[in-house]
Amino acid sequence: MPVHQHSDPFEDRVADELRATGGQFHADPAALTSAGLARGRRLRLRRRAAVVGGAASLALVGVGGALLLPGGGADAEKASVGSTPSRATSAAPVSDQELIGTLEKLLGHGKFSQQSGSGTAAKFGPVAQLVWDDGHGGSLVAVSLRRVAPGSPQARAVTECPDPVYTKQDSCKTSRLTDGSLFTFFQGYVYADKSGSPKRWTADLVTPKGEHVSVSEYNSESEKGSPVTRTDPPLNAGQLKELASAPAWLTAIAAIPGEAPSPEPEETVSSRNVTAVLTGLLPKGVKVVTPGQVEGTEFGYVVVDDGHGKSLVQVNVQSNMGDMASTEAFSGAETLGDGTLVAERKSGGDKGVTGQAMWTVDTLRTDGSRVVISAFNAGTQHEAPTRQTPALSMKQLRAIALDPTWFQ
Repeated sequence: MPVHQHSDPFEDRVADELRATGGQFHADPAALTSAGLARGRRLRLRRRAAVVGGAASLALVGVGGALLLPGGGADAEKASVGSTPSRATSAAPVSDQELIGTLEKLLGHGKFSQQSGSGTAAKFGPVAQLVWDDGHGGSLVAVSLRRVAPGSPQARAVTECPDPVYTKQDSCKTSRLTDGSLFTFFQGYVYADKSGSPKRWTADLVTPKGEHVSVSEYNSESEKGSPVTRTDPPLNAGQLKELASAPAWLTAIAAIPGEAPSPEPEETVSSRNVTAVLTGLLPKGVKVVTPGQVEGTEFGYVVVDDGHGKSLVQVNVQSNMGDMASTEAFSGAETLGDGTLVAERKSGGDKGVTGQAMWTVDTLRTDGSRVVISAFNAGTQHEAPTRQTPALSMKQLRAIALDPTWFQ
């Protein structure tokens, strides 16, 4: 899914809006336990939440100049967004064309085409994207703007590096700027198979006030369906930081309609660490070789080895999911004596990896409590299989999913 951390801004925001409307929009279980959930409570704290417009066009396109000319710009490690215009929410809306103009102005040179976007008054928030050819090949560049609650789990999630178990990547680094803003630079790929896949590089900046600027760039003219046009995307970490830090974006964020989001209460169910519970329920003869990095109350995973190769095992634990009973996920499911629904599936996974096997047991109790567990025939979702079948059988997965320990 993931997101990131790292996908198309339009698709992300549409997906978030669907999730935000409530129980009628639930992802497939396989998707629920993919990259997005690997980064914690992603179902509620999805990084592209549709909560996110700006000053007059002169203020937008007149700030910054050609920030990203080769050899120019401020020291990347000293970048700061502390000196910004007023963030009064009464600022005039900013149109899609104004945002696109800002992006072109900040890039500063080259040829621009395929411009598109949405203004600050749009339902899914402000976005600007275009194809930029700096003389070395066309590249899709996109900027997405929104607000997050300062200090909230959502604010932290958007600057966390994705778990390499779920997201193919070359590098990811988070740093704190001099004004307290967090900046994350990610270098990854569109597809799990790096061979021939366009590269996706992203920069996420979150200020102490909760302003979130996300920039994505590719070494192709679209995220999917276009050939690679150059070795790497055009902007390096320092240049992306400079682009994301431009005061013009913060001016636009200041005009997003509505109040800034308030921090969500932290989870209080600290006694249920999903990864710890999963580890305790594993059958004998299975050794944990990589403990999960997530310490949450909804999602967890481990990488195990029974002596025949690594196998990823992941679980998602949810409450108030009773409406799922009538969905395709539980079509044809077995009904146990206590009313619990059990659906079993064997598939090839959702990452397009040749030979991958994903075995899933999905359970839904009468009180709406849901446990979805999956096992793979590899140690990650994006690498080639290390064995013929997952380390856990369907019977073992079923036993773990139905264990009452999850809700004690």
